[in-house]
Parts: sequence; C-alpha cells; structure tokens
Amino acid sequence: MAQEDKSAPVADVALRASHLTKRFGTRTAVRDVSFDVYRGEIFGFLGPNGAGKTTTVRMLTGILTPDEGTVSVNGLDLFSSLVQAKMRMGVIPEVGTIYVDLSAQQNIELTGRFYGMGKEGIRRRSEELLRELGLYERRNDLVRTYSKGMRQRVSIACAIVHEPSLLFMDEPTEGLDVQSRRLIIATVRRMNMHGCTVFLTTHNIEEANDLCDRVCIINNGAVVALDRPGALKCAFDSTQSVEAVFEPAIGADKAGDVYCIKVDERGDRLVFQTDDPDATVRSAVSFAQESGLRIVSLVTCGPSLEDAFVALTEGSP
Repeated sequence: MAQEDKSAPVADVALRASHLTKRFGTRTAVRDVSFDVYRGEIFGFLGPNGAGKTTTVRMLTGILTPDEGTVSVNGLDLFSSLVQAKMRMGVIPEVGTIYVDLSAQQNIELTGRFYGMGKEGIRRRSEELLRELGLYERRNDLVRTYSKGMRQRVSIACAIVHEPSLLFMDEPTEGLDVQSRRLIIATVRRMNMHGCTVFLTTHNIEEANDLCDRVCIINNGAVVALDRPGALKCAFDSTQSVEAVFEPAIGADKAGDVYCIKVDERGDRLVFQTDDPDATVRSAVSFAQESGLRIVSLVTCGPSLEDAFVALTEGSP
C-alpha cells in the first residue's frame, strides 16, 4: 500500500504527525503513527471503534500530550508553540462545546473574541456564517431550543469564525438530518476551495470517498493504509460484487443457489460478493427464472472504499 512521502517539503505540509505513541497504563492506544497532511487537501481519517482515532486527534489538537513523537502545524511544533498553533486551527469535536444558554450569534461572537478578532470583523463574519448555515432567522434564539443539526451548525460556525488554515472535524455529520448534512458538506467544500486544509474523521465511508483527496486508515493503534480513495480501491480489485433486487423481495438465506463467495442483505438489495461477476449474473438470472422472481435491477460493482476498509480492518476487536 502506498504510504506518505516523508520527503515532502515543510512548506507543503499543513500538519505533520511523527511517530506518535500514547499509552494508558499497560495499554498502547496509538503506536508509532506518522503521516503528513498537505496544504489545501481534505484528509480523511478512518478506523473502526477502538482503533485509536480519537486518541490520535486529541494529540493532534493539543488536548493530549504524546508519550513519544511530535506534531507540527504549519511548521510550528504544537507543544512548544501551543497557543500560536491553536490560533491557526479550528476544531469541531465529536461532542459539542457551544453554550446552550447563549444564542447562536452570541456563541459566534464570543468565540471570535477568544481568537482576538476585532469588533467589526466579528460582526461581518458572524452575519456571513449565520446566513451560510441557515441560522440567520433564528440567530437570537437560545441554542437550547435548537435541533441537533442546528447545534452542529453553530459548532461549525464557531470553529471557522476566525478563518483557520487547518480545520479538524470529528464526525461532523453523525446522526444529522439531510438538510444539515448538506449544509455542513457544502461549508467544508467552500472552506477548502478558499485554501483551508481539512482533517476529517468519519465513520461514513462514502462521505470520505466523495470528499477526501487522501484517506488514512488506522487499526489497532497503527496506520494500515494511506492513499487516494481510488488507489485504495484498486488495491482490492479482486473484491467485486453483483447487486440484485428481486420482486418479490427475498432474504439472503433464500438465494443460496446463486454463484457467489457470500451474499449480504442491504435493504431490499442482495449483494453477491464474487470472484467472477459474469458467472454470478448468469446464475442470478437463472435463479430468478427458476424461482418465479422478477429482476428489478441487476448491477455489477467494482471494489469500493468500504471493501478496502473492511479488508484492512478485519479481525478488529
């Protein structure tokens, strides 16, 4: 698997993690993790639960001190220049930190003051973000009256009010409604188009596939892959599938006669993992005819980022 180019010039690197290790008692949560995040890219950070993602992100943002290794932000050592480095980053944590007894506008303005912004800059930026994130009409309502999606939008506004050059986003769209998710993704893209480097931690593999320039996969505390999503998928080109929708719908346990390695149910679809898509398609057609089923759709699929992720993290606790 292709790995990070350690010879990348410092000027091209927004975030550098070098040999990060963190222990909690006798347990090593993160082991010798190293990677570079290039300026202007959207960098995805994926891994199963317990893989070490949160511990790594806390070290990258200065919340935890590593037992070994270093972190640099735009060339500044994070822990010897903590304030200067943090002024250059925005952080949207997994658990929101906004004040529910303040309004959206008050939260944004207060955060702007924390970052040393001037009164006029805060006013302009606050109004801009409230409009962009669909919060302007309710800008003076207390955050405690907001939905989860609206609260997350306030968190994002607070994280980017000072227009950081590096933005950390930890599961930013987890559990959100469609409208909030689209607004947040549009904001991420807009920030990135204006030069902001984005570090995105997510469980949504398709979101990472759509958004990220490169993806780093961590498992059992160590980096197991780092490359472009397309390259990761191509590395597992032996993993192919055929997706079928039959009418009436049937469960995977009823499709045992179709040629495949294994079959999974995904909603009303049956996904046949196969080493020979042609044989599986022919078999599925014959099976439908013999079973009196109508084929609603039959699609052959190449490997996905999800396939690569599963293959790389199989056996995780």
